[in-house]
Amino acid sequence: MPTKRFGARYGTKPKAKFAQMEVLQRAKHKCPICLKQAVKRLAMGIWQCRACDHKFAGKAYTP
Repeated sequence: MPTKRFGARYGTKPKAKFAQMEVLQRAKHKCPICLKQAVKRLAMGIWQCRACDHKFAGKAYTP
């Protein structure tokens, strides 16, 4: 679970929401240009396809 690093702090509900969001943002997404599952998050709202090297703006946690 990605929230083990927080230990006993912050409560269970915020950690569960954070874990769900973090798993979603770190997953590979589909590129809008070449349609391959190769899009990774570079920074908040900046996404890049590793197959065709297309860089585009999207939402903060999902393209």
